[in-house]
Amino acid sequence: MAKGPEKNTNNKALHAKLLKRKKAKLQEEKKEKALRLKALVAKMNQKKSSNESDVS
Repeated sequence: MAKGPEKNTNNKALHAKLLKRKKAKLQEEKKEKALRLKALVAKMNQKKSSNESDVS
């Protein structure tokens, strides 16, 4: 058996849990940002096409 103090696995498990939560949050924010950007691009394209049809 190894000598020395026992390892503190509780802190390691908590740290892993927090990092996983942080990573999931960042990924969710990235998806939401992409969806907002996609909606904005679609809106601008629609506005642009309606303006072109009004001019013609």
